[in-house]
Amino acid sequence: MLSMASGNPYFDDLQSIPEVIDPPQSEDLLDVGELVNETAQSSLKPNVPVSSNVRELLECPVCLNAMYPPIHQCSNGHTLCFGCKPRVHNRCPTCRHELGNIRCLALEKVAASLELPCKYQNFGCVGIYPYYSKLKHESQCAFRPYSCPYAGSDCSVIGDIPFLVSHLKDDHKVDMHNGSTFNHRYVKSNPQEVENATWMLTVFSCFGQYFCLHFEAFQLGMAPVYIAFLRFMGDDNEAKNYSYSLEVGRNGRKMIWQGVPRSIRDSHRKVRDSFDGLIIQRNMALFFSGGDRKELKLRITGRIWKEV
Repeated sequence: MLSMASGNPYFDDLQSIPEVIDPPQSEDLLDVGELVNETAQSSLKPNVPVSSNVRELLECPVCLNAMYPPIHQCSNGHTLCFGCKPRVHNRCPTCRHELGNIRCLALEKVAASLELPCKYQNFGCVGIYPYYSKLKHESQCAFRPYSCPYAGSDCSVIGDIPFLVSHLKDDHKVDMHNGSTFNHRYVKSNPQEVENATWMLTVFSCFGQYFCLHFEAFQLGMAPVYIAFLRFMGDDNEAKNYSYSLEVGRNGRKMIWQGVPRSIRDSHRKVRDSFDGLIIQRNMALFFSGGDRKELKLRITGRIWKEV
């Protein structure tokens, strides 16, 4: 990683605003296939293993991310990624000279000749990929870690499924259950409060997999509602092999939901905001609770099964 001079207020201002820059999508910026073809015809050997020194050359001095075409340079040869150029107001952050529109074509071609290991190699990926293909692979890599599915806090922990299961049990103290059926009771003394009304996550182990049961309250327009849904601890292509049902009711009346669990690749908020689960309006929830309708007492039953 490149080091930046301390005491430079210009660098300090930029470093205080972390930002991840995605590679360009516009075809006007660069035809990568054309660049790779040109490189293959040059004297550079394609797919050259990359050294740490070359990696540093391809690291933007502002955002510290890998640079992708167009790579800009100043008249003194200092390079900068395309995303950071507007942030530095067209001034080189290293020497303060005007950047202009100079492309560092040599460095772009060097990059096209390189191959790199996937950044998820510590999670088990052993693939080696051309520089300009690496980002696409990493966005779909089967070994990329999962985010913690706990909904009660903004937990930043990532890892593989066994690690996250232990993390949920040890750090978040979630309820862990074995089996494919469940019967849960949710109680809230003041059902008028829906702000951040999230019940503790429950994790079920069945069919050699793990599933997360969520139940929470949120505001749908002006009306407070409750939602229950299931997420699969794995990828979406595996989640589609399973189905689940949820049921809530009382006094001869009931509501039933059947669906496919969503992968934890989708955040719990994304699932909730797409209404992909059992949705219960507050008046109906209080009706199912019985009594004087001043306390929420919902019993939700359900089961998980594997499709054949």
